[in-house]
Amino acid sequence: MALEFLDKDPSSPNGDSATVWRDTETGDYVLQGYIDTSPATTAELGPVPDGEIRIRYPQRMMQFFPEVTGGRADA
Repeated sequence: MALEFLDKDPSSPNGDSATVWRDTETGDYVLQGYIDTSPATTAELGPVPDGEIRIRYPQRMMQFFPEVTGGRADA
């Protein structure tokens, strides 16, 4: 796996999250965000399967996905 850093959330209060990378071999994304364990989310979506986690990812970060920027990772 070779991960390409795409960007971090410029509006993050501490500069650490959210972050997005792309696997250059598979085209998959690796996302870092805030763990969402709120009772409201769990009530609506149900339990999280073993080995998975739900993250809350800011909509403003969509600008860093190449599909949104016409294929450019550096837009």
